[in-house]
Amino acid sequence: MADTLRNDAFVAFERVQKSYDGETLVVKDLNLDMPKGEFLTMLGPSGSGKTTCLMMLAGFETATHGEIKLDGVSINNIPPHKRGIGMVFQNYALFPHMTVAENLSFPLEVRGLGKSEREGKIKRALDMVQMGEFGGRRPAQLSGGQQQRIALARALVFEPELVLMDEPLGALDKQLREHMQFEITRLAHELGITTVYVTHDQTEALTMSDRVAVFNDGRIQQLAPPDQLYESPDNSFVAQFIGENNTLLGTVKEVKGGYALVELDDGEVIDCKPVNVSKPGERTLVSIRPERVEIDKSRLHPDAHLLKAEVLEFIYMGDIFRTRLRVAGNEDFVIKTRNAPDQKRLRPGETIEIGWLPDDCRALDAP
Repeated sequence: MADTLRNDAFVAFERVQKSYDGETLVVKDLNLDMPKGEFLTMLGPSGSGKTTCLMMLAGFETATHGEIKLDGVSINNIPPHKRGIGMVFQNYALFPHMTVAENLSFPLEVRGLGKSEREGKIKRALDMVQMGEFGGRRPAQLSGGQQQRIALARALVFEPELVLMDEPLGALDKQLREHMQFEITRLAHELGITTVYVTHDQTEALTMSDRVAVFNDGRIQQLAPPDQLYESPDNSFVAQFIGENNTLLGTVKEVKGGYALVELDDGEVIDCKPVNVSKPGERTLVSIRPERVEIDKSRLHPDAHLLKAEVLEFIYMGDIFRTRLRVAGNEDFVIKTRNAPDQKRLRPGETIEIGWLPDDCRALDAP
């Protein structure tokens, strides 16, 4: 998918391709632009091309074709150390023989800054990541979370306009990872830094980003704000990769009035919003999010579809109940209901009716 290039793009990929062997393209005709100050996440499975794009932007990989621009200037032939880009990696990449302060001083020394100016910038960077008291320690004396904070401070210390982050939180435990997500986005927005963040973690992408570029097979499948990705996926890959999603296979019977009439494989007929279907006879994958499915008939809209469902599993998860059902031949149909005093608790083996609105399901391309 090509995003229309804007004149105010701070970062721009223009028809960029990458091949390692001269035959197979790992990045295919990529057009992507970012305005200054945006936090953009490249999200996708392993081998989808997202990390290769980051490495080309950093200068550690060379584009086979096309042009990469920074603030309107081509950087294809500019070496990494002259691009003025901050980098944060998963493995921290701190110098073990240097103290924290010396690690932060290094990129400033390379840029020829004097001692007093370096000291001021180091103090400011350490304070930003709440590590002001740790300047004299070595990396081995720090926890994983503290090391990642120092790696972040080192990327910010010379005040770059662009910071690239490659799976920076992958080695941290869940609680610390969630805390650092908020810290990183807060700093990026407070400082006005343009950020390109690579991850395979969809929750991380949805939580942190202004926009998300979903990669698969070397191409951007969809580029959009997190809520748009989740609520209005462009195709079946995005629908199934972003968040939990229910799918039912069927055949399009009719498309008119902004809706597609779909006959599911078990014979049920439902209305959906057509996304990647346009004519009768097309196979389709119908997508419905778990939280859009209602089990309480009194809460259902008159236009809602009603389908029979068999309860296979009911799981208490604290704030929500997660129920797995058999619906239209799919035994992995999941609904999520909030834990409330008036919420019905279901029993395995029970047959119920479930429902959802036509606007909450989408007829997508069949896999």
